[in-house]
Amino acid sequence: MEKLVQITAGRGPKECAYVVVNVLRLLENEAKQHGITCVVVSPEKDLDLDAPPASVIVRLTGTTCDTFVKSWLGSIQWIGESPYRKNHRRKNWFIGVFEVNTAEFDVYSTRDFTYQTMRSSGAGGQHVNKVSSAVRALHTPTGQSVVVMDNRSQHMNKQLATERLMARLNEKNIREAEAKIHLQWTNQLAVERGNPTRVLKNTLF
Repeated sequence: MEKLVQITAGRGPKECAYVVVNVLRLLENEAKQHGITCVVVSPEKDLDLDAPPASVIVRLTGTTCDTFVKSWLGSIQWIGESPYRKNHRRKNWFIGVFEVNTAEFDVYSTRDFTYQTMRSSGAGGQHVNKVSSAVRALHTPTGQSVVVMDNRSQHMNKQLATERLMARLNEKNIREAEAKIHLQWTNQLAVERGNPTRVLKNTLF
């Protein structure tokens, strides 16, 4: 089983981002104890407590992943002094842990494309009536297809048909990516201070 989880400071200050990084480390340690693999998906760069990211996404893999993730979901409260501002009065910092949609991008291959030649229609004189230069490209698994008759060259039309069909198929992936980004942004705004899932005191690294 695989789960994607986002640990986010929402619109909280730098202290909340600091808690994000440390909660990630706690989650990684606990996941290891449960035999669960934890891999940071985003950001790709090394995490720095001097400039902590406001959001981290991790991929968790393991047979007990579902139960483990549920034990972390919600708001997390850390009680402690600011590591960045001395004598700061605030001692309670909140971050959120959310599950992210794990829908995978479809990976398309031209090996699933089939091609059909046909006569071009429209302007072009005698040529279009005698030569089958137009090309229809079909993606067999989805039924998506395009027809290209831009050029007199059948080879060039086939190349264009391949490119355009691939672009059409990839539009679905783009829409899914945009939906994921919207969900992540919504999660950042949804960090609640009430009823924390976990309360941490002086347990950060």
